[in-house]
Amino acid sequence: MVIGLTVVAYGTSTPELAASLTAAFNSHPDLILGNIVGSNISNIGMVIGISAIIATGLVIDGKKRNGLGMRRRVVTRWLPIMIFVSFLMLLLSFDGEISQIDGAILVAGLIVFTIYIVKSAKKQIPVGDVIEDEDPSGDMAISRFKVNTTPRAIFAVVVGAVLLFMGGDLTVDGAVNVAEDLGISELVIGVVIVAIGTSLPELITSVIAIRKKQMDIGIGNIVGSNIYNILLIGGISATLIGIPVSTDVFSNYYIMIAFSLVLFIGFRKFIPRFVGIGLAIAFIAYLVSLLL
Repeated sequence: MVIGLTVVAYGTSTPELAASLTAAFNSHPDLILGNIVGSNISNIGMVIGISAIIATGLVIDGKKRNGLGMRRRVVTRWLPIMIFVSFLMLLLSFDGEISQIDGAILVAGLIVFTIYIVKSAKKQIPVGDVIEDEDPSGDMAISRFKVNTTPRAIFAVVVGAVLLFMGGDLTVDGAVNVAEDLGISELVIGVVIVAIGTSLPELITSVIAIRKKQMDIGIGNIVGSNIYNILLIGGISATLIGIPVSTDVFSNYYIMIAFSLVLFIGFRKFIPRFVGIGLAIAFIAYLVSLLL
């Protein structure tokens, strides 16, 4: 869970960061907000929806279930944080702008959250290459992993980062051109095209994690990415230029929060397959409503 909330979530959030920073430097604030809000909605509606549909073989209370498993800590600790930062972004937007001061507040929240994650990780007890959870009530299998840091890995990270920001520049230019050609607002293009495109790493990572029976990484990846999209991407972008907020954004804020509340209110141990289908259908309906 900690790896999913930090390393994996940071990594899969870099496309959103690249696209948003490029949009910030080129003065396209609607693309930034569309990317952040749209990515968070995509992460729940598309990624968690599909993940809950394909996940099988989960055993809860001695019964086999089809759906995406969640530890109790996800519901009691990490989901509330995700919902809190969503409301924080909403509150900071009520004056019509996420100012540079607001951006600094979000970045400070990112630092606090990261420190909190690290302290939580220290409470876990390592046994060989196994990290055992201090919560014995968890229903998921214990995750096994090995760390192998090499110059080749560092080189891959550097090359990947360069290519990401090149891709971010191409993505923003293409999105702006599409918006101008079709007469659609940059906010809608940010949600429909940019956000879905930058959410694909989360989808791929979660599917791979589920296939390897690492559901903690799959769900942690999404929760962490949604938190970082607001604190990291929104914070840095607003700190750089300040982001004006149009009235059209608020309905998307409410939808983002509503998707998050579905996970928090309705479920404690797993997200059933039928709920995954419902999330996916709701996401498609949301996209159709934007385009119409």
